Amino acid sequence: MDMNKYLDIQPEIREALGAGRPVVALESTILSHGMPWPENLGFAAEVEEAVRAEGAVPATMALMGGRIKVGLGKEDLEVMCRAEDVGKVSRRDVPVYIATGKNGATTVATTMLIAEMAGIRVFATGGIGGVHRGGEVTMDISADLQELAHTSVAVVCAGAKQILDIGRTLEYLETMGVPVLGMGTGEFPAFYCRRSGHMLDYALRDEAEAAAILRAKWELGLNGGVLIANPIPEEYGMDFDEMEGVIRTALEAAEAAGVHGKEITPFLLAKVKDLTGGESLKSNIQLALNNARCAARIAVAYARG
Repeated sequence: MDMNKYLDIQPEIREALGAGRPVVALESTILSHGMPWPENLGFAAEVEEAVRAEGAVPATMALMGGRIKVGLGKEDLEVMCRAEDVGKVSRRDVPVYIATGKNGATTVATTMLIAEMAGIRVFATGGIGGVHRGGEVTMDISADLQELAHTSVAVVCAGAKQILDIGRTLEYLETMGVPVLGMGTGEFPAFYCRRSGHMLDYALRDEAEAAAILRAKWELGLNGGVLIANPIPEEYGMDFDEMEGVIRTALEAAEAAGVHGKEITPFLLAKVKDLTGGESLKSNIQLALNNARCAARIAVAYARG
């Protein structure tokens, strides 16, 4: 299949990949559906700079005008951040957006998919999707988990969003054979919070060890992703119990408004931001920058071989 028919890889990124230099994939849903305008535009520049400062090349993904974009210029980033007629694109939506030429922001699942197409091994995001609370009844389970099971990209995140059922999310990943590694922690973080009460099997010493594990996994022919849980920096972390109360209130509001499906996460994040007086947005920005730096260091170590 001729990928180039659909794939637009920015020259700088294409050159870096060709030379075996480190590249870090970044999603665009965090811009269009995860943060308000104009803070998101400032963040878009800041997160790319954080990757560059660690010696890697950033590759922000999006679907625009019937093309898969690997790397966005200033104008494209602004379109994503203004989020006017920008959809939220998961794996199932990709062919629809390509064929119709609509603009779409990439979720964790789609960013992984595109990263693998382009040959990018490391991806930094905020938090992954997972099994929603009550998911054992509703079957509301993020496509991110299936993508992690099948797509050979390492995902650096601050754990799963606390709006989810974290225990069931980890069980699902275990069933799917996805290694979940803590960056300097033996406990799975919960997005805004450094702790969730769920312990991990392995705490990484550093980014070089993470790169060695990725190399071993893929050289053994063990396809699929690796989840690297990188806790939010201590000074920006929020109290777990306090956040639980906020999230319960947000979930009740979503139920009352009849919000479900792919709209639920943006709705809940906006509600949490209101209920915390904007503190959650500050935390969201800081954890995403922290993940970008960590992912870049892993990509640099991986590129060294």
